[in-house]
Amino acid sequence: MRVQFTPSGVGLGHAGRCIPIARGLKERNKKTEVFFSTYLDAVNYVRQEGFPTVEVPSMDFQVKSDGTVDLRRTAINPGPFVASFNLLEQIGKEVEIMGTFKPDVVVSDSRATPLIAAKIVNTPAICILNQFQVIIPRRTHYLRLAKFADTITLAILGKIWTSGVKVMIPDFPPPYTISTGNLRTPKAYKKKINLIGPILPVRPDALPSKGKLRKKLGLHDEKPVIFAPISGPLKERAYLISMLQQIFSMFPEHYQIIMSLGDPRDNSSSLQHGNFTTFRWIPNRFEYMKACDVVVSRAGHGTIMQTMCYGKPTILIPTPSHTEQINNARKAEDLGVALIIKQDDLSKKMLFSRVKQVLENKNLRERALEVRSEVSTMSGLEMVVETIIDVVEGGEVHIPA
Repeated sequence: MRVQFTPSGVGLGHAGRCIPIARGLKERNKKTEVFFSTYLDAVNYVRQEGFPTVEVPSMDFQVKSDGTVDLRRTAINPGPFVASFNLLEQIGKEVEIMGTFKPDVVVSDSRATPLIAAKIVNTPAICILNQFQVIIPRRTHYLRLAKFADTITLAILGKIWTSGVKVMIPDFPPPYTISTGNLRTPKAYKKKINLIGPILPVRPDALPSKGKLRKKLGLHDEKPVIFAPISGPLKERAYLISMLQQIFSMFPEHYQIIMSLGDPRDNSSSLQHGNFTTFRWIPNRFEYMKACDVVVSRAGHGTIMQTMCYGKPTILIPTPSHTEQINNARKAEDLGVALIIKQDDLSKKMLFSRVKQVLENKNLRERALEVRSEVSTMSGLEMVVETIIDVVEGGEVHIPA
């Protein structure tokens, strides 16, 4: 069996979902051949995880120095002509790769071009997605443009997303669906779309107890632990990292703070400033996830899925103008498992207040545990692995509706 994974390379979340699927396939059948094609941040990350990877032309958007999505600069640079050329170039490269590797199935995570390429070379494809509709950031000056673009992208992308065998949404069923705000789906496409649960590399019950993990990680059992795994594209996370480093260095001594900078190129170096420890990368991040009392992070879909599965109340700081993250954060807050801080409001006083609120609010902690018990049985990872095998073997694809 030959499987080509084509995750989006913007940030590491999409590749981070595909890697455990690839490992799951190889565990089921050691003869399975796995190949990746991606771009930007994901290239070196996937290679470091031991999978052969080809870099394809990148597709990205422009951001300001504070991580805000810059609609004007994105429209101008690269501009519609160059963007169209990049799109065609990426499709062409994927067609070339598929012609060489000859996969039995293509698994695309949040990328349209591999689905088009798979159609061209007549190869079955599976789409993993948590944002069916790309929603343009709402700004007063661009409101009409945004609404028009939303309609166009829904019509065009909807057709592309559903061009394969299945569209698999790694999210919880209602009422716990985090990506609800980004899943507006025309009726014609709904039959191919399934909510399958989170693709979780390490499940909580596979790890030792919270107390044993704290001992292993050198954390005091009686002091509250804040875990800040900052993820996303470098330009988006750099500003937040700088702010949080200043704020956490001023936190009272009785807090234990662990922060990951989200850079997989260096998983050995760390910097300790009193009770605040910074790692460039934490390979065993799920151990810290289970050992902590509260998580502070961006509002990426993958991170929220993980904190819900681990029953951890979360303080979310969405990237400004990033509609997907803003929608994710609002839904998590509505479910009672998270609190939101707007980046413009972030300060030591605000963050300290929110952390105290989480630690002292019994209802918030209990709600996080209650949601965990409701969603803990779902395994999107197993579902995707089974679906890939079914597609390759030519059997019926059985996915619960």
